[in-house]
Amino acid sequence: MTPVEQIKEKLDIVDFIKGYIEVKPAGKNFKANCPFHKEKTPSFVISPDRQTWHCFGSCSEGGDIFKFVMKFENLEFYEALKILADKAGVELRKISPSDQKQFGVLYDINEDAKNFFKAELIKSERAKEYLKSRGMKGETAKEFEIGMSPSNYDDLNVELINHGYDVKDIERAGLIFKTEKGSYMDRFRNRVMFPIYNSFGKVVGFSGRVLPEFDNGESGKYVNSPETPIFNKSHVLYGFHKSKNYIREQKLALLVEGQMDFLMTYQDGVKNVVATSGTALTFDHLQTLKKSADNLVFCFDNDEAGLKAAERGIDLAEGFDFNVKLLVLKDYKDPGEAVFKEPGAMARFLNDAKPAMEFYFDRYLLSLNFNHSTADKPDIGELKKKVRVILMKIKNITSPVERSHWIKELSKRANINEKSLAEEMEQLKIPIGAEYLHEKIEIPQQSKIIKNKGKRESIAEQILMFASVKSELIKNMADYIDYLPEIYLSVYSCLMSKENCSNKNISDLLNEITLSSALLIDKIDESKIEAEFNRLLKYLKLEFLKEQRNEKTGLIGEYEKYNDERLEQTKKDYQVLNESISKLSGEI
Repeated sequence: MTPVEQIKEKLDIVDFIKGYIEVKPAGKNFKANCPFHKEKTPSFVISPDRQTWHCFGSCSEGGDIFKFVMKFENLEFYEALKILADKAGVELRKISPSDQKQFGVLYDINEDAKNFFKAELIKSERAKEYLKSRGMKGETAKEFEIGMSPSNYDDLNVELINHGYDVKDIERAGLIFKTEKGSYMDRFRNRVMFPIYNSFGKVVGFSGRVLPEFDNGESGKYVNSPETPIFNKSHVLYGFHKSKNYIREQKLALLVEGQMDFLMTYQDGVKNVVATSGTALTFDHLQTLKKSADNLVFCFDNDEAGLKAAERGIDLAEGFDFNVKLLVLKDYKDPGEAVFKEPGAMARFLNDAKPAMEFYFDRYLLSLNFNHSTADKPDIGELKKKVRVILMKIKNITSPVERSHWIKELSKRANINEKSLAEEMEQLKIPIGAEYLHEKIEIPQQSKIIKNKGKRESIAEQILMFASVKSELIKNMADYIDYLPEIYLSVYSCLMSKENCSNKNISDLLNEITLSSALLIDKIDESKIEAEFNRLLKYLKLEFLKEQRNEKTGLIGEYEKYNDERLEQTKKDYQVLNESISKLSGEI
């Protein structure tokens, strides 16, 4: 038995997921609000029998216990394997060398590269002088293991090869690249090196800041590791491994742009801070923060690019139902400069952070003149344009109470009545990227695996949903088995045998039916389930008979055309079917 199979055997998926989210019984299964998208009606279902989970809401995610950990914790498979193995008490000594080479060696390479860069920083007076000029203290550099990459083109590569690593694995780790001439070159040279850690404190990549004297404007002030099997920049928040407990305690995260902004803010005593490492804020970043905080404060560079980045981030975060504020630096370009020139400033600025909508009012309305004299009234076209921008922001807010509050505030500031603003907002489309926040979850009626289904297939699915939850109902199906479409008959056989299906399509369909049954059964009164089940069986037979009748209708037309001898018998068959359909319809 493989380590993966051992882990699945020892860990119950329901008990495990209960450690992350609140789940409730739903027949044989369990349901919850999906942790991977915003919703009010539970669409996330866990099957203890099949040890799988699936979301029937907008994200449509699903899988086993490994997929859940990877998705929830933003981990690659090898990381999830180690965590689950430890929890299950399974030793990984038997893990295949290929798996170890695929993932584990990359962590080892990054760890040794980090140690190499740290040693180089000790030798580089220029790099230490640069960090000091930015206000960084020695203990901060030590805590976050800041390093320095030397100027030679292959020093790191040679060092890692001497440690016994294969050059191909060093390349896979993103630390070197192959030149047009076929030789290998270090990716980072003459740069202050910031190790990037995952949420468990493992080094997965680097960001390098070029020393000013080597900045020729061509290679980029900052260079990050490329994406690798263990590093995905859309998942990782710089410094989160250190700040996550502070964020959890205060239920508030301060979000800054880069490594230096993070380090100087953290050094200044504001430790509930994270950075996006110069990349755009993503769904996964916010999903990670939402597990620890309800309040999010943005502090991006005090220039137009920084303000636009803050606006994009605010729009996304509002959709996650964060309480969003903006920290204004006033006379300073970024947090690093603020801390350097005014130690202790970040805590004060944080206390004075303004609600995101206040930021929007200032950004879009201050330039308009709202004096009541006719001559000074703002241009109606410009007013409409900027009010619409703000209304789009308000519409993106999840909470109706909060939306109402800001509509009233906008009415006061723009001198437009609330009803008109509400009507205008109603006509606006929800901002791109926010549609998933307002979905309506319905009981699943159609499988996503089988396409273009007719009525009989849909009825068969619902019948099997009931049967998967209440096995005592299966006996009622004895006289109706022949009316099941072929693939659903195979699903029925697997359900009866309680064995894993060898056919992947049938196995996937059975998983989906079993999981979605929790949402269907939950909507029906317990006392009415058997009656509904029996009614569906009759509908299944009815649709089968209708299909047969339609087939006979086609044959009759064909036989009449060619005066076929089978015409009379086909007409008699048609009449029998018609009578059966009429009789069954009367019973239903």
